[in-house]
Amino acid sequence: MSSLLVLAQAEPPASPSVLVSFAPYILLFVVFYFLLIRPNRRRQAAQQNLLSSLEVGDEIVTLGGIHGRIRSLDDDTLVLTVEDGSYFRLERGRVSKKIVRDE
Repeated sequence: MSSLLVLAQAEPPASPSVLVSFAPYILLFVVFYFLLIRPNRRRQAAQQNLLSSLEVGDEIVTLGGIHGRIRSLDDDTLVLTVEDGSYFRLERGRVSKKIVRDE
């Protein structure tokens, strides 16, 4: 009987602190930030720098894999000349990379 009385008078276990409860979620967010969000922001910034640095005469590759030289530029579009002399207009955001030749 005395052991029941001791158990009844014992304090309930303390609940974990809020920080300990949310620690796995905080850790998960930090991991997602460094593995997904941060690299994606860097790629977006690099693409914006590429698009803003385009000039007439630059050799580029489009997202579709077409190689050509920029014939003219405006804010949203550019005219690309390919090797056979034909040219076409495409959106500026469709540029994948700029080809840099060592001279």
